[in-house]
Amino acid sequence: CEVGAAEKTDVELLDAYSRAVITVVDAVGPAVVSIATGTRSKTAGSDAGGTGSGVIIAPDGYVLTNDHVVHGAKRLVVSLTDGTTHEATLAGMDPATDLAVIRADASNLPYATFGESAALHAGQLIIAIGNPLGFQSTVSTGVVSALGRALRSREGRFIENIIQHTAPLNPGNSGGPLVDSRGRIVGLNTAIIMGAQGIGFSIPSDTAK
Repeated sequence: CEVGAAEKTDVELLDAYSRAVITVVDAVGPAVVSIATGTRSKTAGSDAGGTGSGVIIAPDGYVLTNDHVVHGAKRLVVSLTDGTTHEATLAGMDPATDLAVIRADASNLPYATFGESAALHAGQLIIAIGNPLGFQSTVSTGVVSALGRALRSREGRFIENIIQHTAPLNPGNSGGPLVDSRGRIVGLNTAIIMGAQGIGFSIPSDTAK
């Protein structure tokens, strides 16, 4: 039984899709980091905290993440995909948009570049990379579901122009990048609706910029 011409075309399309995702992951993956936070200082004898994700946006250690990932942390440790870890400090935060920038004590790091979230369209392929539930460098794909959503921040204010998408997210994905098929950051994953499927939200890259 041979594969017909129509089926061959379908296979070629699927192969092209796979190659596109692989190329993006190879390019952007090394710039996606795991962020461990401590709620108490090292001298207190405990470093209990949480973990989240982030993306390096400059080779001298600047990492973009969510404010809720690093809010109130006494200690920040960034882990790269090559296994290296670096202490980090808070460079700035904006709770109103749930964005923060931290700086890892390192240089010559791999980094990702920004795309234009204003150019996104519903139905467009997107790729999420992060560390859900501590599983580092996890990749998921989906499409843009809708644009211009509003999401209530932890402070109760609405964040405008949120991207809704179908790439599966779990706790720990927060702060990881949403990228397009060219490997450009178009959003920062920030929230899911517990109990729902295929409903994730990202802060637009234009807001982050």
